[in-house]
Amino acid sequence: MILATATISSATLAQDRYMTRTGHVEFHSSTSMEDIHADNDKVTSVWDVSAGVVEFAVLIKAFTFEKALMQEHFNENYMDSNTFPKANFKGNIKGVSAEQLKTAGSYPVAVEGKITIHGVEQPLIAKGTVTVDATGGIRAESDFAVKPSDHDIKIPGAVRKNIAEEIQVKVRMDYTKM
Repeated sequence: MILATATISSATLAQDRYMTRTGHVEFHSSTSMEDIHADNDKVTSVWDVSAGVVEFAVLIKAFTFEKALMQEHFNENYMDSNTFPKANFKGNIKGVSAEQLKTAGSYPVAVEGKITIHGVEQPLIAKGTVTVDATGGIRAESDFAVKPSDHDIKIPGAVRKNIAEEIQVKVRMDYTKM
């Protein structure tokens, strides 16, 4: 009887969990000297809707740039990606329920938690949108800014004017039910 109850409870909890291994994170730095853009489609995320908890991990070396030299400098000179191979976010999504995810629509949400980049954890609060399409597909999106200086990312003086003080970040997760 206890085993049956535990199995039913686990099955019930699993119904409100979603994940992706192909989330998308992009960033853009724009200055009068240079525009820098990078994309990453190898983002893993799990979202427990009933608890509101979301986590994602971003492989730093998976960011791709238009110019190979930019990608090399990003990994070796700025992000130290051999030492800090991932960026992480752990927090909560507020403003949408498991019941709402059964109905097509767009829902404004608030995201709040801790983001760790370059080994430095910082608080993050952002607005976002969760969209449920007619087939039940779920997309979560958010835009926010990150300051390299907040994460101890050193920008050499020779290129300081080429990199914005705030980097614009866009996150898009297309979730499937676990």
